[in-house]
Amino acid sequence: MTTAIEKKTLTVNKSNGIAEVHIHVNKSNSYDLEYYKDLNAAIDDIRFDSDIKVAILMSDMPKFFSAGADVSFLKSADPRFKTQFCLFCNETLDKIARSPQIWIACLEGHTVGGGLEMALACDLRFMGDEAGKIGLPEISLGVLAGTGGTQRLLRQVGHSKALDLNITGETLTPQEALDINLVDKVYPQQETREQTLKYAEKIASQATYAASNIKLSIMNGKEMPLNAAVRYEGELQNLLFRSDDAQEGLSAFLEKREPNWSGQ
Repeated sequence: MTTAIEKKTLTVNKSNGIAEVHIHVNKSNSYDLEYYKDLNAAIDDIRFDSDIKVAILMSDMPKFFSAGADVSFLKSADPRFKTQFCLFCNETLDKIARSPQIWIACLEGHTVGGGLEMALACDLRFMGDEAGKIGLPEISLGVLAGTGGTQRLLRQVGHSKALDLNITGETLTPQEALDINLVDKVYPQQETREQTLKYAEKIASQATYAASNIKLSIMNGKEMPLNAAVRYEGELQNLLFRSDDAQEGLSAFLEKREPNWSGQ
């Protein structure tokens, strides 16, 4: 495994088509602007690395994925700075949605506030069954979840449940989060990282050019009217029909052999 980026707040390790982004800000991974600058740089590096097919966002802290923004940092900043900080966070997280890699949030500890907002920006969320609580308690501070929390949660769990969770600040157990589709898988706690890596390895070994376009079709199409989204889907399919992987996949099927994917 190669260490590609080593910063004060995070480290990026790359191996076999997978990038692991390890967060280590402090014991609760309560972050400030420095962390988001590091995360932004890490995302840019991964997006432009054609060898990387899957990225996993994970924590090196035993009890927390992330508790969100450092409250003392927010309290001491003036309103204009806080507004620009939230804007920068949103711009950074949006890069995850637009990147060709599949991003997975591996949640082995409490995932609240801005921590959940980071996880919601990822394509998939896998959680340990003893990881702790997950939710958006920002209302207890007199504010809303301002780095995508209201909007990404809405699109993930639906209008009424997103409203309920935001206006009560209720936090959920991993199983409760799974029941409302807030997370995609819940694993036995000690297996969470291993199982997440196995999933990533499976995706990285398959037709990754198709996987990237499937992600774009779903992520962008959900914001379009159905007739426009179906046309967009068709345009992406047209690109895939011309790809090396499509030719290989069709040939392998007819020849009854395993395909040799190139990712192109």
